[in-house]
Amino acid sequence: MTLSDLRVNENEELEVGAEITVNYVLGISRAGVPEVFAMHQNYPNPFNPVTRINYDLPNDDQVKITIYDIMGRQVTTLIHQYQTAGYKSVRWDATNHLGESVSAGLYMYVIEAGAFRESRKMVLLK
Repeated sequence: MTLSDLRVNENEELEVGAEITVNYVLGISRAGVPEVFAMHQNYPNPFNPVTRINYDLPNDDQVKITIYDIMGRQVTTLIHQYQTAGYKSVRWDATNHLGESVSAGLYMYVIEAGAFRESRKMVLLK
């Protein structure tokens, strides 16, 4: 690449005798992408009124995160979509699939992503 025809304020042309060499490599970096699937304990736990669930996706995949009550009844689905690899997070505001507040108690959350499936417990205090 050679610089030529430089102008100051679009008027006066300058004589320049300079040469620039640009070297670059185009690639895809896996920095910031986890090595393995993981679902972390919600924080805070116990919580009121909102908690956060962090999870790690090493590959692009279909992800589903569902909340269940202690009797095994589905309360709500937080995520059910295709997601790209990375460190992810979702929050739950202690509401059911109708947007109604749920009662205090013990709840389970389950993540399913490809062949990966894991569950954890959390406590809602009011």
